[in-house]
Amino acid sequence: MKQFLDIVDPIHDFIRVYSTELKVIDSPIFQRLRRIRQLSGAHLTYPSAQHSRFEHSLGVMHIAGQASNALKEKGFLNSDQIQEIRLAALLHDVGHGPFSHLFEEVLQLKKKISHEDIGKKIIQESEIGDILSKGGFDKKKITKLAFGYPKYRFVNEIISGSLSADMMDYLQRDGYFTGAEHAKIDHKRIIQSLDVHKTKLALQKSALYSYESMILSRYQMFKAVYFHKTVRSAEVMMLESIRLADQYCGFTELNLDEYILLTDEFVISKILNLPNQNPEQRRAKKFALDYQNRRLLKCVYEKIISSKSQNTKKIRHLIAKKSKLDSNEIFVDTSGTSSIPLTPSKEKTKSIILMAAKPIEIPFSKIPVVSSMADSVNILRIYTSKNYRNKVEIAAKSILD
Repeated sequence: MKQFLDIVDPIHDFIRVYSTELKVIDSPIFQRLRRIRQLSGAHLTYPSAQHSRFEHSLGVMHIAGQASNALKEKGFLNSDQIQEIRLAALLHDVGHGPFSHLFEEVLQLKKKISHEDIGKKIIQESEIGDILSKGGFDKKKITKLAFGYPKYRFVNEIISGSLSADMMDYLQRDGYFTGAEHAKIDHKRIIQSLDVHKTKLALQKSALYSYESMILSRYQMFKAVYFHKTVRSAEVMMLESIRLADQYCGFTELNLDEYILLTDEFVISKILNLPNQNPEQRRAKKFALDYQNRRLLKCVYEKIISSKSQNTKKIRHLIAKKSKLDSNEIFVDTSGTSSIPLTPSKEKTKSIILMAAKPIEIPFSKIPVVSSMADSVNILRIYTSKNYRNKVEIAAKSILD
């Protein structure tokens, strides 16, 4: 009997899926990821960016399997460990809420929890954990592999980090579906050049150029797609809508069984069906409807800032006062995203281990191409509705220039 299935994929041609993986994929909890867009509001700027967390998760599993096989050939892993890594990679995003990282901003604000925290609960407490156990896998170990644990450091780094399957898939997939040309990376060269030094994932020195190119691609994708001013306009609106609606819809108060019902369209539908009993409900509904119909806020001001630690409430108040508008009509958006992906433990990546005649850990400050992008990309933008764009633009320039 055939023990695997080959799935056609535009990025990797074919993704081979084995028995337990297929059972996980076919579970309703995992199928829910089909209804959560990978790039939340980007489809309103890049119409083809309709891809979801579902196919990205398959892609990460595929690349993690390739990376693990490369390390097996060098004696660092065995076949059983590779299967565990593939399952952990498959499940690394299973805790994402609707609108991906957008919803996570509300979760962090209200509950101080992340999608990784929810992912751990899903693996431990849902039918996915039962599927793993029935397949002969330790669900606690899969959880640690997926979300970071000191004992499994280099394995965690295969899944998330600056040499990770996660980044290698999302850069290519996001680039393909947005049409952005910035995401061309030689991921096969990087995979075949992976190594391990002590407990850390390392790279053969000969592949440094490919690594530099990948980090440059991420930086360019951040500017062109992830923090594009119109993409962020849509996301700022949806974020405000969810924040206002949360006290009436209870999105952040749901138990696990209720949480896994949340998808992009489900949340929009819940918000649009709120009653018109008070200004907050009406405002939440307006933003959700405007998001749905692409009536977006306008970016009237933008500048590069030295750090993310801006007093956005104060800026909003000053601009409102200067323009003689209600502060609710003004949105201050800042980003402090690091150009280098964080480690599995959410620390800033500061170096890479290169393998040559002898291993050497090189700080990014010593690699010119990487060092120029190693700090956070800090951008401050001011948004408002079309009706107030001139007033707010004048006020923002007078205060922030």
